[in-house]
Amino acid sequence: MNSAPISQTLRSLVRSLPRTGITLSELIQRVGNDGLLILVTLLTLVFLIPVSIPGVSTVFGAAILLISVSRLFGRNLWIPSKIEHRIIGTRKLRPLLRKALSWLKKLERVSRPNRIQWLVASGTMAVINNLALILGAVLLMMPFGLIPFSNTFPAVAILFLAIGLLQRDGLCILLGHVSNVVTILYFAVLIGGGGLAIREVFNRFAG
Repeated sequence: MNSAPISQTLRSLVRSLPRTGITLSELIQRVGNDGLLILVTLLTLVFLIPVSIPGVSTVFGAAILLISVSRLFGRNLWIPSKIEHRIIGTRKLRPLLRKALSWLKKLERVSRPNRIQWLVASGTMAVINNLALILGAVLLMMPFGLIPFSNTFPAVAILFLAIGLLQRDGLCILLGHVSNVVTILYFAVLIGGGGLAIREVFNRFAG
């Protein structure tokens, strides 16, 4: 990939999206294997806007998961044909991405290369950071899509991690780890609250 700002690269990708739809394989071809982190960033942007598009979190989350696993093991990206060739409608997707790009541009302004360098070092930290990307993808795929911020929190974590790895900005990496923890706590509250609500309903009917 060239040295152009990430937001500029993604804006060009958004402009080039077909009117009707696009498959993951076509998206990957547009960024190339060297730009998979750019693709991760693109796939998270749609979740920064609190509008749900059915099925998107599963497909995009699976793609991010597979990209993260390929990074962890240093392998070429493999995507199952069922996901690779699934058409994603761009009529609703494109305007959401355009709105989210403004947030990415703001993040770019505060991101600085080579901050907290030990957090972007190779070896153990690289493994930890790739595992954090995997965790973020799994959290994004959790079945809470209709609940506010359930996709936004893990998407923010993935976005910080991807920007941090692209820019070698340890502060963004740190914010990504913190966002993953916040997501887990939020989901724990949702699950705990749901359990209490079910028990209350059961007690009312049983009592």
